[in-house]
Amino acid sequence: MTPLAPNDRTLLDAAIEQARKSLSEGGIPIGSALATPDGKVVASGHNQRVQTGDTTAHAEVSCIRAAGRRRDWHTLTLASTLSPCIMCSGTAILHRIPRVIIGENRTFKGAESLMSAEGVELQVVQDAVCIELMETFIREHPDLWNEDIGIPPEPGDQAP
Repeated sequence: MTPLAPNDRTLLDAAIEQARKSLSEGGIPIGSALATPDGKVVASGHNQRVQTGDTTAHAEVSCIRAAGRRRDWHTLTLASTLSPCIMCSGTAILHRIPRVIIGENRTFKGAESLMSAEGVELQVVQDAVCIELMETFIREHPDLWNEDIGIPPEPGDQAP
């Protein structure tokens, strides 16, 4: 596990709290939080795709939506419990968020290379809590996980 500065630990913990919230709602345990350079958490969000039926309601997108209109995106840090997918990476790039803390990328590696190519500083933590949340979820809900990451169902499987 990569050690985090205290403000970064607080930010990732806020994202973990959101991941647990999603899980408690029957959703996918991915959370995100956004903070100012002095460590003030200004927004958070969790994956709500299952809860709302909105396929774009990933944690990072929900978090950025919750942040509302801002002019300081270029100063903020985004934390996510899981490596951001291409949509969420693109959203961070679009908003010119310069730094992303990734709780873990063992269970899923998103578009980290895209963010890096756009100059986004990434810190991959391999946090034990983040890994356990996803490993348990994937083991217990493989069909829902495959749906979330776009893996087609096996022939004969029913669609939701």
